[in-house]
Amino acid sequence: MFDIHQEFSLFLQGKSLNAHKWMGSHLLRDITGNIYATKFTLYAPHALEVRLVGSFNNYNGDNYKLDKIDQFGLYSITINKNLEYETYKYKIVTKDHKTLYKSDPFAFYAEQRPNNASRVYDIDNYNWNDSSWFKNKVKPYKEPVLIYEMHLGSWQREFGRFKTYNKLADELINYINYMGYTHVEFLPVYEHPLDDSWGYQGTGFFAATSRFGSPKDLMYLIDRLHQANIGVIIDWVLGHINKDDFGLSMFDGTPLYEIENDFLRENVVWGTSNLDFSKGITRSFMSSALIFWLDYFHLDGFRIDAVSNLIYYLGNEANGTNNNAINYLKELSTIIFNKDDRLIFSAEDSTAYPKVTHSVSSGGIGFNYKWNMGFMNDTLEYFKKDPIYRKYHSNLITFSMVYAYNEQFILPFSHDEVVHMKGSLLNKMPGDYNLKFANLRLMFTYYMTFPGKKLLFMGQDFGSFSEWDFNKELDWNVLADFEAHQKLHRYFRDLAHVYKYNKAMYELDHNPKGFKWIINDHHDSSVFSYLRKSSKETLLVVLNMTPNYYEEYEIGVPSRGEYIEILNSNKIEYGGENNYNGLPLKTIKGDRNGYPYYLKVKVSSLAGIILKLKKE
Repeated sequence: MFDIHQEFSLFLQGKSLNAHKWMGSHLLRDITGNIYATKFTLYAPHALEVRLVGSFNNYNGDNYKLDKIDQFGLYSITINKNLEYETYKYKIVTKDHKTLYKSDPFAFYAEQRPNNASRVYDIDNYNWNDSSWFKNKVKPYKEPVLIYEMHLGSWQREFGRFKTYNKLADELINYINYMGYTHVEFLPVYEHPLDDSWGYQGTGFFAATSRFGSPKDLMYLIDRLHQANIGVIIDWVLGHINKDDFGLSMFDGTPLYEIENDFLRENVVWGTSNLDFSKGITRSFMSSALIFWLDYFHLDGFRIDAVSNLIYYLGNEANGTNNNAINYLKELSTIIFNKDDRLIFSAEDSTAYPKVTHSVSSGGIGFNYKWNMGFMNDTLEYFKKDPIYRKYHSNLITFSMVYAYNEQFILPFSHDEVVHMKGSLLNKMPGDYNLKFANLRLMFTYYMTFPGKKLLFMGQDFGSFSEWDFNKELDWNVLADFEAHQKLHRYFRDLAHVYKYNKAMYELDHNPKGFKWIINDHHDSSVFSYLRKSSKETLLVVLNMTPNYYEEYEIGVPSRGEYIEILNSNKIEYGGENNYNGLPLKTIKGDRNGYPYYLKVKVSSLAGIILKLKKE
């Protein structure tokens, strides 16, 4: 038997995982399934009174005062009508007699911006067809994970306007499967008022944004992606909220969910307010929101944004450690993995705080992945340099291995690296037109063969020259019209498939046995080589970071055998000069690089090479 007062008590204590099932607006049905009423429930403990205003009463709340049904600030009203799709807000009179018009924090749907009222919506009864996906899904640790990060509003457009969730489905699925990605990660798709925020300043954490259709349209898109064996992750801002006056901020005239200290609350750069996870209501709100998205949208994971802002107040270690937020992350990760231990729960964290991806039981925070920001920064810094100077900066390539197994990492080249005058990945590369493409193919080879799961932002796999602009679709025209982009695109696709179908590329991502340096000290030539291994496979990777050509570069290997070249970024079909190793390479006995055998490998200009040890 449902007891709202018992549920409310759990909400106040921070123990509610299902606040969305009774807070907000809900359609009431009789035993035959017919809707006979609509119920609204709200928490506003510091309000003098609350009224319901909406399209059904011309936004006049005179006869729509909510009853205070609990002394601690729970309000409710039942309207004996089916109000589905009607818009509404709460008119809140604060203790200082100001009037606020607030959208519903627990609404499942909202008006399209610039309007911002909530909308009554029946969130139930979508008919899912992805049971096979969930039956066959496994934990990600020993599996290939190649994530396509995308912004729904600027992937493709239709006559300059947003495509709907439904219309995106076919082309997105075809593209992801053709290219070899395993997952798609959407920039935040909960409701937010301003396109310019890309979703990172949310106002409706239970509402799929109406920019692209209804919540069930998003369910359809995710359902279709699952049927095509594509996992779905969404970006999520956990620690701070939008400050627009209709949203959660200062909800009843007080920092209800936020930190009350003015200095620690205000993110000046982002224009947001930090949440206070010492408060039970804040923990219940966010836990319920994530559980809601798992239950109703069948997600395969979350990427939590700005974790450094959770670990340290205002993201600054000098302000002190935010133990309340850290304890909540531990609590949340436990909740998440108790629900489904196959999820990806990743942290975008730029700090050196220890054990972010260690289990709570072993003293960690409990994420299972962390974005490797150090790898990303070092790699881009290295590849931006003219090759003539790279010999002085080998540490930018080698240093990542020093800490590669401290955490479980995702290697990201995300949207953050291709906006705000930073340029696209292709435009970061030095040299003329052809050298830019050669360098990017080489960087992609290093990135895809290095230990860790992968994430790449849309448009970079075909070498967009323009940095990302959320106001327009990707520059698909360069892929259609220019051969160099087509060849880069083909290379990334072939590289992705080599990654997916060779276990040595991913099976031991989090085990030191999966990687071994062969050459990391040839500074003058700037040639690097390493092994990637699985339980049954061995791959040899060779990277030539300069335009120099070597007809026979001697590279040591640990055992006798034949190595077959399975990918070479210098082949003509990828835009290279077609200097590659066509025939199998046989080992030669003799000490090289500290190993008893060696190969003579043709290493061309700025070439990324992957060789596979042939089974005896």
